[in-house]
Amino acid sequence: MTQKSRDLAVCLVSGGMDSLVCAAIANTEYENLAFLHLNYGQKTEERELESFKKIAEFYKVPKNLQKIIDVSFLKQIGGSSLTDDNIDVKKYKGDSEEIPDSYVPFRNTHIISMAVSWAEVVGAKKIFIGAVYEDSSGYPDCRPSYYKAVNALIKEGTKNGDIEVITPVIFMKKDEIVKKAVELHAPLEFSYSCYERNDKACGVCDSCALRLRGFQKAGIEDPIEYVTRPKY
Repeated sequence: MTQKSRDLAVCLVSGGMDSLVCAAIANTEYENLAFLHLNYGQKTEERELESFKKIAEFYKVPKNLQKIIDVSFLKQIGGSSLTDDNIDVKKYKGDSEEIPDSYVPFRNTHIISMAVSWAEVVGAKKIFIGAVYEDSSGYPDCRPSYYKAVNALIKEGTKNGDIEVITPVIFMKKDEIVKKAVELHAPLEFSYSCYERNDKACGVCDSCALRLRGFQKAGIEDPIEYVTRPKY
């Protein structure tokens, strides 16, 4: 068994399954974790925050290393079905090459910028983010080339130039992420992926569909509640 690093690592934890597994992977590599969560006016903000708190408690992250930042200006900007009340969350209609309207314009750059700022303050050198390329609905800020560019920017724009964003699940498929969660005993029951509802997952938005399909391909029952559980 590889010995864990005693350094501090920052994990971006939205409350979703991908960020949960990313945190679980970081937990196998680092003794000390700091969790960062962003409230950006998303329609499921309340439930995602609840998930974040449960996951942070599960991994015994000290309260002073749990950071929740309000970035509700993303809701003011709008342009996404996740934040704009004038745009309905769409039902899943199959895989597509088009960038869906659930894409929050340049969101990950705002999120990573705050993570980098915090990492400089708390002395962390690695930032873990659960970006997924293949199953990310074509989001431009989930591409491997984007993270290469972001890391180049961080190197140029930070005090010591030694902070790096790590994307451990970026090339994994959703069923592989589910299996990795089970392997690492990550608390899948605390995660939440729905774009639309705060009470129980809708089962039909893009995020629910990709999650459910991952569980179905893995042959594992998703432990969270759904309004409906279609076969994908």
